Amino acid sequence: MHVEFRTDPARYRHWRVEVDGPVATLTMDVDEQGGLVPGYELKLNSYDLGVDIELYDAVQRLRFEQPGVRTVVVTSGKEKIFCAGANIRMLAASEHGWKVNFCKFTNETRNGIEDATANSGQTYLAACNGTASGGGYELALACDHIMLVDDRSSTVSLPELPLLGVLPGTGGLTRVTDKRHVRRDRADYFATKAEGLGGKKAVAWRLVDEAVSRTAWDATVAERAAELAARSNRPAGAEGVTLAPLDKTRTDAEIAYRHVTAKLDRDAAAVEITVNGPSADAPEDITGVHAQGADFWTLAMTRELDDLILDLRTNEPSLGTWILRTAGDPLKVLDHDRLLLDHASDWLANEIVLYLKRTLKRLDVTSRSMIALIEPGSCFAGSLFELALAADRSYHLEGVFEDVDPGAEPATVAVDAMNLGPLPMGNGLTRLETRFLGDDEGLAAVRDAAAKPLDAGDAERLGLVTFAPDDIDWDEEVRIAVEERAGFSPDALTGLEANHRFPGPETLETKIFGRLTAWQNWIFNRPNASGPDGALRRYGTGRRADFDRKRV
Repeated sequence: MHVEFRTDPARYRHWRVEVDGPVATLTMDVDEQGGLVPGYELKLNSYDLGVDIELYDAVQRLRFEQPGVRTVVVTSGKEKIFCAGANIRMLAASEHGWKVNFCKFTNETRNGIEDATANSGQTYLAACNGTASGGGYELALACDHIMLVDDRSSTVSLPELPLLGVLPGTGGLTRVTDKRHVRRDRADYFATKAEGLGGKKAVAWRLVDEAVSRTAWDATVAERAAELAARSNRPAGAEGVTLAPLDKTRTDAEIAYRHVTAKLDRDAAAVEITVNGPSADAPEDITGVHAQGADFWTLAMTRELDDLILDLRTNEPSLGTWILRTAGDPLKVLDHDRLLLDHASDWLANEIVLYLKRTLKRLDVTSRSMIALIEPGSCFAGSLFELALAADRSYHLEGVFEDVDPGAEPATVAVDAMNLGPLPMGNGLTRLETRFLGDDEGLAAVRDAAAKPLDAGDAERLGLVTFAPDDIDWDEEVRIAVEERAGFSPDALTGLEANHRFPGPETLETKIFGRLTAWQNWIFNRPNASGPDGALRRYGTGRRADFDRKRV
């Protein structure tokens, strides 16, 4: 089965989007018969990957197409139920890799909601007009303000441990303690009480911000949305940018867009990804960016790279090595970067940089080996140099390919302002700060070399690339690296890469993608959850799970 991540509001089956001045309302009204694959019904506003693909699209469109929106109210179109979380039948029937990828994508969408609140002036408000359980409560937790109807029956809960033998898969445990600052002992009780908590106790324990009676519900939600909107710095009267459908072609051997291509080498279990730099000069000023809209190179390229990552991650799990290349004029890349950073206060420039940041983060948490190849004709500069910094290792050709094009210009790399702050990883550090963790002198030397084209020798000396072979050794070294990767255990490589990519401080994001994902990944594989007598398989059958009681 092939999963397509491109969609638009006209094709939504599960969400409605309504905009009323500065307030948008995202209404979750899941079509029970609208599951992405057959075999389950999406009852009680439960969701699968298809529901979350629509939510991700809606969040993106609100940021780019609706600059006047300052508050987004997330609510339910069902009676007395906000969201029952991830569909249990879907999880029980899914292969392990599908479950893990589903949780990862859902996590990224929740993080995008928080990013919109923190950095875009679009504050998310969860209006839980009924019970929010499991992933439904986790969706509410991603919002800045949580309202729960106080009707003596509606609750919030994280019932995964007592009912399913697994953990909340989209950051629930972490957000309860680290974001909402629920006391550890109370969080322990809450996560083992399947029915959850509601009313005044849920407020007192900081699980929600307020409990509101049904009679005052509509008026209070509108009042709170208006209060949050009043705090926003979103521009008044700005014209949005339409996110037109991506121009994409896909065959068994290639995925191609305007600026990004991927060749699928199934024999080598690898994908050769090439990101093309801008073919035209950057506009003279920010009005040109607005005029070009979704065709502005940085935005267009980022949308394509985002879609490619999701496509490969979901549809091509056996292609375990991604070879990253760029092609174009590095000066044009740097000019596009500087135009955005020079107008950082402009809402569209801000959104484009934030979107690039989120897409690179998606690359960081993708369980694929990444190797960057820096060759003549490359444009690993500024924003595109982040691809090389995100790679697990990089090869920078010293000189040129004498037998192919002896007159070519040797490849260079360039660090610029885009690498020095605007694009942090999930650990809160830039990729350069992560690369030079504990090496302040090395980082300072790189900063001193900013805006200068660096050949292979300089890049290797500064620690910006892993190896700098000449053309005699190039083919052999690259071939060995790719073949060696294909011979290792994919599971061990995933663990190796995830450990190495996030040194430094632990944050809410690294806990969710590192610590929580590692535990959940393991728990999903254990018989206590996924075995024939496990909790996921027995849920809803009337039979209790048969647990192996040994702690491991």
